[in-house]
Amino acid sequence: MKFTKMQGIGNDYIYVNCFEEKVAEPQTLAKKISDRHFGVGSDGLVLICPDPEADFRMRMYNSDGSESEMCGNATRCIGKYVYERGLTNKTEVRLMTGAGIKILNLRTDQGKVTSIRVDMGIPEIQGIGETVEANGKLFSFTRVSMGNPHAVIFTEDTEKFDVEGYGKVIEHAPMFPNRTNTEFATILTDRRIRMRVWERGAGETMACGTGACATLAASAINGLTGRTAELVLNGGSLLIDWDEKTGHIFQEGPAEFIFDGEWR
Repeated sequence: MKFTKMQGIGNDYIYVNCFEEKVAEPQTLAKKISDRHFGVGSDGLVLICPDPEADFRMRMYNSDGSESEMCGNATRCIGKYVYERGLTNKTEVRLMTGAGIKILNLRTDQGKVTSIRVDMGIPEIQGIGETVEANGKLFSFTRVSMGNPHAVIFTEDTEKFDVEGYGKVIEHAPMFPNRTNTEFATILTDRRIRMRVWERGAGETMACGTGACATLAASAINGLTGRTAELVLNGGSLLIDWDEKTGHIFQEGPAEFIFDGEWR
């Protein structure tokens, strides 16, 4: 099976072109191929598939084999892949995900995709000021759905925060029957937010596009920032813009190829 490893500000996945390849057991493959010691090493597996209602379909599996509805960084990587590998000549791509169709706008220069802006849809604010207990500490959070679940927690110093210690407990808290992604964020200015993320099924990752969108929505709705901000993640930055008129939230950032390979 041929594959391509790509990353979006450090959020790395293995991508398989399912127009050419068949993946019989993606859950099992995701666990094996994602292993950073005995496999290729990644945050998960992404399948690029045909779809009757969109240009392409994304199926995304975490490194523990669980399937996720959505991944913002993976959508950008798919945009770069399908354009530069000749699967499309469109610069506006309709991508079907487990959270519905997302629109990818590709910025190109001499046949290369330099940046991708994704319409991530309308964030659903499901709760403000809810609390969850982890390791004897009570956290207040804002619950946001970006098609996948997020709990956004604001802290004074994200850099020194024990993301793993608290994140893995909150992920499995009884109030999240389907588990949750958890963002730990510090407001730097009204247009800049530092964020670290504990991803459901993957642990702490370098970046999370849906998490960045959820964090901007949570900070805006709580009056901590405006509706546009730079989200500074471990692997780099994303520009997040929550349009007041339409309610849609957009994320823009880079995507890069790492290498091609063959799994046997």
